[in-house]
Amino acid sequence: MSKTRVVHYINQFFAGIGGEDQADVGPGVVEGPKGPGLVLQKVLEGAGEVVATIYCGDNYANEFEEKARDAFAEYLSRYQPDVVLAGPAFTSGRYGMACGLVCAVARELGIPAVSAMHPENPAVELYRSRIYIAPTAATTAEMLDSISRASTLALKLAGDQPIGSAAEEDYLPRGLRYSRVASDDVGVRTVEMLMKRLRGEAFDTEWPVPSYDRVPPAPPLEALGQSTLAIVTSGGVVPKGNRDGLQSARATRWYAYSIAGQASLSAEDWESIHGGFDTAHANRDPNRIVPLDVLREFEASGAFARLADTLYVTTGNQSGLENAIRFGEEIADELVKTGVEGVIFVAT
Repeated sequence: MSKTRVVHYINQFFAGIGGEDQADVGPGVVEGPKGPGLVLQKVLEGAGEVVATIYCGDNYANEFEEKARDAFAEYLSRYQPDVVLAGPAFTSGRYGMACGLVCAVARELGIPAVSAMHPENPAVELYRSRIYIAPTAATTAEMLDSISRASTLALKLAGDQPIGSAAEEDYLPRGLRYSRVASDDVGVRTVEMLMKRLRGEAFDTEWPVPSYDRVPPAPPLEALGQSTLAIVTSGGVVPKGNRDGLQSARATRWYAYSIAGQASLSAEDWESIHGGFDTAHANRDPNRIVPLDVLREFEASGAFARLADTLYVTTGNQSGLENAIRFGEEIADELVKTGVEGVIFVAT
């Protein structure tokens, strides 16, 4: 029996090319496994073979999507895999978007495709209905488990085997509904679920309803010229040396720093510790992330009454949803207490 031909996709970091300083590298391909593909090859245990590894810089794949798409299509046509496996991308948003793009291109070519990401990866919502995505933990510490889940699903897809529900096959729900004939009458199933609920037991609904967190937009300021504004950033801009130890990724806290009397942020006193992009340009001029210099000009011109003396800072890179909600609530509470009426939120 012939082995399943697998093409694996990874980013520039896992390809061993470099970190954020190499995120602009264009697409490339090498024969055989590379980086985490070596783990994938071991997990396949003779059932499959990684015939090629496609790689691309995270920035390039997202900023030059059409060029990346063309390159991916050419590589896949060249190696003719039975299935494509992309990632795992864990919580890395740009990596996840690139994985989704590769898998989408594969599907367009009639090639089954699977990726692996954390459920909170931004790419999940964009691609979940088009491709299969195996769930991962937040960090690479669970690389082996993540690849094992994705490879099991990939082999089933390559073998044209029936794929069950997300719960049965261990992939993220795709938001698609299919009809099937159940063994029990609907009345029996309904009563069984009701009794489990009354007893406080766990049960699975047959018609899950998606739940979306909707935040109504704040009303516009009626008198901007008389309002106090504050700056909030997820760009990781902190006093030089990062004395408080703000995390460069998966932040669990936020900090407040005084900008009273400062006309701008100097490179001698401030830096960005964000781990999700190359901070070289930002650290030469921190005002490119936190535009204090421009806001001081607007303040002087009377565009708004005054700028608050405090800068509120966290890191948005791979932040968990629960922490992000908590940050927003806590910072908003501080803003209300200090009489701030509007916020300039700057990201990366």
